[in-house]
Amino acid sequence: MPVEQVETRSAVLFDGERPLALDSGATLAPVEVAYETYGTLDAAAANAVVVCHALTGDAHAAGHHGDPSRRGWWDNMIGPGRPLDTDRFFVICANLLGGCRGTTGPSSVDPASGRPYGLRFPLFTVRDLVRVQRGVTRHLGVERPLAAIGGSLGGMQALQWALDAPGELGAAVVVCASSRLSAQNIAFSAVARTAIMSDPDFCGGDYQEAGVRPDRGLAVARQMAHITYLSAESMRRKFGRRLQDGDVPRLGFDVDFQVESYLRHQGESFLRRFDANSYLYLSRVMDYYEPFADPVATAEAVSAMTSDVLVISFDSDWRFDTAHSREIVRTLAAHGAPVSFREVASPHGHDSFLLEVPEYHRTVAAFLDRVARERVPAAATA
Repeated sequence: MPVEQVETRSAVLFDGERPLALDSGATLAPVEVAYETYGTLDAAAANAVVVCHALTGDAHAAGHHGDPSRRGWWDNMIGPGRPLDTDRFFVICANLLGGCRGTTGPSSVDPASGRPYGLRFPLFTVRDLVRVQRGVTRHLGVERPLAAIGGSLGGMQALQWALDAPGELGAAVVVCASSRLSAQNIAFSAVARTAIMSDPDFCGGDYQEAGVRPDRGLAVARQMAHITYLSAESMRRKFGRRLQDGDVPRLGFDVDFQVESYLRHQGESFLRRFDANSYLYLSRVMDYYEPFADPVATAEAVSAMTSDVLVISFDSDWRFDTAHSREIVRTLAAHGAPVSFREVASPHGHDSFLLEVPEYHRTVAAFLDRVARERVPAAATA
């Protein structure tokens, strides 16, 4: 069953007396965060599952805002009887720090200057994203979430949470993520950022004040990234070499193939919901993520972990292929962390984590069911 109509709420989590201290040494205050919740928090506040979204996600993970045809980005995963079963779990999803859908980011007004931050917004890390996620859960009365789950950048947050807060997080579900981006991964994001920053309307990141938007660059960045989210097989199935209109090529440089039309649509629709500076910051945070860089610190952090960890990859994902997941598993297992792993067959590439892949959904549901039976107090579920 689907979640029905929901509301996005907002909270101010940090203020001038208690600002958000970032890994860079910078501080932010106030920090406003948009979030949604689904299901009911139990009496012991022990059944909360935190959804950490990926690069271009937001707080609206499930249900709708009045139009049932326009549903949250993970609607197939969240709801009664679904893997994140809202009859059992209290599901929380917050828009990330640096985002553009209700959470403080580069498009927000800097209270010190009265101007949008733009590129004056401080750089942040995955650990900083987790600091804000933890602030949201505490704001909602949850001190020890049952689990955190996410795909791609969301999986990085779930992993980092388990490393940063031993004893706090019951479990982490890390889906098609990486603990260290490859040179190829970084290269794709570098080209996307170049497309944005080379747009004449970028204005050094101050396009809001100039009353323009670097839409051409942002659309190109989205189109290129979207290619990496699909597998060759999924593109063959969707488009092949089929023409968009008619059976005869028009022999020109305008859109002629279906795949070209699809990518143009992806780029144009993205412009309605995302900000170029947020894309720069959130893609860059992934480039710098390397939680296992220091062997001594890794041994200490992983040895202290108490969270059960499930790592999932997809066999057709070439953006973060299974080797990335296996590296996470090897590192955790080498230091005694409780970790399990599943590679799931799917033709859909990196985007598989967003789709209704039966084996994937069964794996997540079974894992969360076990974690809940072992960790949620009996009185809370009675």
